[in-house]
Amino acid sequence: MKNANQFTREYLDLHVAKEDVFWTTYMGTEKDENALPAAEGRYKEYISDPSRLQEVRAALAALSGASPDAPETGDSRKALEGWLNFFSAHSIEDPRAQKLQKELIDLETSIFQRRAKLKLTYKAADGEEKTASTNVLASNIAANENEGVRKTSHDALLQLEQWILAEGFLELIRKRNEFARTLGYDNYFDYRVHKNESMTSGELFQILNEFEKMTRNQCFGQLGELAKLKGQSALLPHNIKYAVAGDAEKKLDPYLSFAKSLENWSRSFARLGISYRGATLQLDLFDRTGKYENGFMHGPQPCFFDQGKWRPARINFTSNATPNQVGSGRRGLQTLFHEGGHAAHFANITQNAPCFSQEYPPTSMAYAETQSMFCDSLIGDGDWLKLYGRDENGTAIPDDVIQLFVTLDHPFRAFQERSILVVPIFERHLYSMPDQDLTPEKITALARRCEREILGVDCSPRPLMAIPHLLGAESACSYQGYLLAHMAVYQTRSHFRQKFGYLADNPAIGPELAKYYWNPGNSVSHRDTIRSLTGKDLSGRELAEFCNLGAEELWSRTQKSISEALARAEKGRSQATALDATIRIVHGSETIAENTRSMEQMWSDFEGWIARHYPS
Repeated sequence: MKNANQFTREYLDLHVAKEDVFWTTYMGTEKDENALPAAEGRYKEYISDPSRLQEVRAALAALSGASPDAPETGDSRKALEGWLNFFSAHSIEDPRAQKLQKELIDLETSIFQRRAKLKLTYKAADGEEKTASTNVLASNIAANENEGVRKTSHDALLQLEQWILAEGFLELIRKRNEFARTLGYDNYFDYRVHKNESMTSGELFQILNEFEKMTRNQCFGQLGELAKLKGQSALLPHNIKYAVAGDAEKKLDPYLSFAKSLENWSRSFARLGISYRGATLQLDLFDRTGKYENGFMHGPQPCFFDQGKWRPARINFTSNATPNQVGSGRRGLQTLFHEGGHAAHFANITQNAPCFSQEYPPTSMAYAETQSMFCDSLIGDGDWLKLYGRDENGTAIPDDVIQLFVTLDHPFRAFQERSILVVPIFERHLYSMPDQDLTPEKITALARRCEREILGVDCSPRPLMAIPHLLGAESACSYQGYLLAHMAVYQTRSHFRQKFGYLADNPAIGPELAKYYWNPGNSVSHRDTIRSLTGKDLSGRELAEFCNLGAEELWSRTQKSISEALARAEKGRSQATALDATIRIVHGSETIAENTRSMEQMWSDFEGWIARHYPS
């Protein structure tokens, strides 16, 4: 009979191998194209095998005869209960549900294969028809000065919606609901919410409905102001993002160089009291051909107490910086703070098995994103910008530039958050529809109705069914996780401000995050971590209040935080730089900089490499 330690060994053998080849594949350095599929196949086969659940239950049953007062009994039970939760999140015991899951995988694969061959087009300013990805189409809608380009780009997304409806999405909805009902749920949305966030859909919508009511007037009021200012045509789906767009990036750019981003991240996290508990961090930050296009963090070696001995994490994270592009410095900082926040979280989980400290279910997406989003929220604060932003002459960012950056897009923050909110509202209605009502016409009408009711426009700039998350097995009915994370971030920020008075360079914040949010890992729910720190239930009130702030009030508060931060700095700033981590900056197989000698040497080597490879 297996014990908790055997599950740990078996799991780590597969997890570490899979994550190591995941990194080399996604960084474009892996020579064996079959290595990742093979490693992922072995990993998924192990964690999804229903016999794992039987083995864990047998091990737990064997503990019932042991002395309940023995420390080792309690430790083993906790670890085994963690493994039970982990395997329950990945394996299915019901034979009918197993069959349906396989059919779902085959159907999703078929849709994705056909989707990959679909070509979407828009009409360029010169009238030429051009093929484009959805990312290019979205960029056109937000930033292209030619209305014809914006209109044809949006039309392409509407065409994508109808393609999806005609190419298997209706069957996918029906089969997902059948699968969920086999497992005892009313529909697939209820199943996913319970699996992802450990709550019922009713509990979820208590939170979402309150946020919707609190932000409705702000959202619709700003749309009215926009129509008065720029005409009713500004509210058309292909125009609205362009109409509200502002660009403070160019004015901010000289003060946030990418070359200084590594030092600013290190110093800021150290001054927050964040420790990586001996972790090894590998950062691949620069764009290159063959490298995966989005930033991410993965942990090949989860941290945990291994029979009483601390095993630190080994973590990789990445970005796609081009240091000589405008805005690269702020984007680089955002990646370092965001992925570095994920890394801090997954380096500080102090449980007794690796099942508690990996980023997959039962770890909640909202829980994981709360940690990263809290950290990256800091670099948007006026006081942080004033303390850290410097041009090449050492001059701080002028107040008028900070004011522009902080306030320019703020009036439409409610619209932005409600653009997330509309997705779970639509999906809940969608998966509640009777099978006979699942027609392209009725689903399209439902999408437009949800957009009108929540966004206040006839169609979203990004039509609902053009959002790729709705198709993927791991992302369907999960989009609310982003909004729950935003809510938790502002609840956390509000708590720290009330308790300490400030955020930037506050050395009490890291230890508080570690104690209440990071140490438990997935041994408790996201809601329980929020309650343990703030003493309150997870709520969108603080986020709604921030969305509803007028620009003048926001700037007044920002000015106050800046003056208080400067007053604290005059008394002497902490010179802390230690993060208790071994850090390597790489570019593919090349090591650019590392902190084996000192943090200062690492920063200097990093800046020198950028100067040589990206001359100004």
